[in-house]
Amino acid sequence: MIRKLVILGVTGDLARRYLLPAVGALDVAGRLPEGFRLVGAARGDLDQEGVRRLAGDAVPARMLAYRPVDLADSASLAAAIGGTPEPVAVYLALPPATFGTTIESLGRAGLPAGSRVAIEKPFGDDQASARELNALLAQAAIDAYRVDHVLGMETVANLVAMRARNPPLERLWGGESIDRVEILWEETLALEGRAAFYDRAGALRDVLQNHMLQLLALVGMPAGAQDDGLHARKLATLRSARVAAGSRRARYTDGTLADGREVPSYADAEGVDPDRCTETFAEIVLELDTPRWHGAPFRLRAGKALAEQRKLVLLHLRGGGELEIGVDGPKDAVLRLRGAGDAPVAMLAPERPESLPAYGHVLRDILAGTSAFSVGAEEAEEAWRVVAPIRAAWKTGQVPLEGYPAGSAGPV
Repeated sequence: MIRKLVILGVTGDLARRYLLPAVGALDVAGRLPEGFRLVGAARGDLDQEGVRRLAGDAVPARMLAYRPVDLADSASLAAAIGGTPEPVAVYLALPPATFGTTIESLGRAGLPAGSRVAIEKPFGDDQASARELNALLAQAAIDAYRVDHVLGMETVANLVAMRARNPPLERLWGGESIDRVEILWEETLALEGRAAFYDRAGALRDVLQNHMLQLLALVGMPAGAQDDGLHARKLATLRSARVAAGSRRARYTDGTLADGREVPSYADAEGVDPDRCTETFAEIVLELDTPRWHGAPFRLRAGKALAEQRKLVLLHLRGGGELEIGVDGPKDAVLRLRGAGDAPVAMLAPERPESLPAYGHVLRDILAGTSAFSVGAEEAEEAWRVVAPIRAAWKTGQVPLEGYPAGSAGPV
């Protein structure tokens, strides 16, 4: 098991809010290898004491060190890695624009055998750039771990386990019994200080192209155990996905959020360029070109500043009723049958006993040398292929940019 983790970009939002607390959770749960060391690396004037203040109570000082780094300088990266002969895990908690330069520098620095490099989403900006990034990783002989933290959510792992362990349910899992599937990623929060990033991403690129297509792959793929050809089954499902109907895009106007806060319209928020026409709401309809899912469309809907927090998969049964599987609020699985009221699904697999945050499972997977919670190289490329027609239609103005009041259910 890898005993050294180097976080490039330790001063950034991702490291502070998620990665450092995840390391702390692994430590408390006794899930880190003996002798584990964490090196935080970044540009700037931070020092050893500064990085410890940054980590706060999340990471014990005994396992934490700081190294200044220049991402374009292979010698600087080699110094941050520390010249150890043991394998290391290097986490790129960096802006996507720096991935290429950093990967090239890591390739020149020469990582110890068995090392891994974790790359946050978004992986590329389209199918061509994702292919280029994969080629760059291959050229640098880097064992890449493409991160999508939704795969580390315990409720998502339960979805896979529920299908694998319940053959009667699996026999109903398809277009013969399911009329349509909805995958929702609806949030009540607005920008919350992320305007600089979000205005260059939007709902389609921020969550739909990655998190939600991964959920679609897990729902649409053939059943099997968690480690039984999971990446191949997900890839085959993504390759079968086709745009089936018109899409929608919108951005919120001024209004009152669910928690009572009043917010200005997205276009007037600080850090937003209204001429970019960035969407805060996206809805697309896909179909899977497989016999199993014939006649059952998948509707994916993501949005910010909405009336209700819903991150879930909703399967509408033919003849009435629905199966709701929570992802990140609500987290329960509920079966509603016509005339039978609401009843919890008894078949849901139990959550893991260690109950780690999503990034805790991701980091554990990276350090253990496994890839259960990663995105495969071809999956990353195929996800961009799926949304390419939608992005093209939006870019040329074929789909109008609608508006909806903040705190509402979305565009009418």
